[in-house]
Amino acid sequence: MNKSVIFILVVVVVITLLLFSGQVLSRKHETLNTANTGDTTLHKAPEGPPKGSLAPDFTLRVLEGPGKTMQLSSLKGKAVLVNFWATWCEPCKIEMPWLVELQTKYGDQGFVILGVAQDDSSDKTILGFAHKMKLNYPILKGNNDVGDLYPSNGLPLSVYVDRSGKIVQKVVGLVSQSEMEDAIKKALAEDKDNNKESSVGTKIAIAQ
Repeated sequence: MNKSVIFILVVVVVITLLLFSGQVLSRKHETLNTANTGDTTLHKAPEGPPKGSLAPDFTLRVLEGPGKTMQLSSLKGKAVLVNFWATWCEPCKIEMPWLVELQTKYGDQGFVILGVAQDDSSDKTILGFAHKMKLNYPILKGNNDVGDLYPSNGLPLSVYVDRSGKIVQKVVGLVSQSEMEDAIKKALAEDKDNNKESSVGTKIAIAQ
């Protein structure tokens, strides 16, 4: 084999390796962007409790009210949207006015939103942000434990729970207000007359 052929083969191998490494780095970059910003193209949570299962119970600290906590299972009989968000999450900021409107519209029918802040910011910063956005539902301080119960590859993560405590839908990322409203209606309708026979999943107290 002459030198020119060997040179060509080496060039081909080097180019192939560069292309492969570029694809790997691109995938890593996309993964980091999803985790940090909440990819609006994602609509399904990657793991965690499946649709139709009892929502894992939790107790978290309410940011307004010293010493106040809220337990998911205490809302049995109501339809609940557990909305995981953060102050740095841009898609979260877009959907918040819709959440305020939907809470107002469906609150009298037994609908409750729990805003779980998965944020390293101080309580003061999170509350200041919530007041600025005029949020009209409880803001809870999230932590790693509740994150393990409801894993996600991005924010916002919205978990819709019906009156009996079962998950009717999980959504990662930003969707339209009409899609959110459809999920709320479904949560309000399902198991409306049978919630006495069901319970929210095993209680895991994780208040801090």
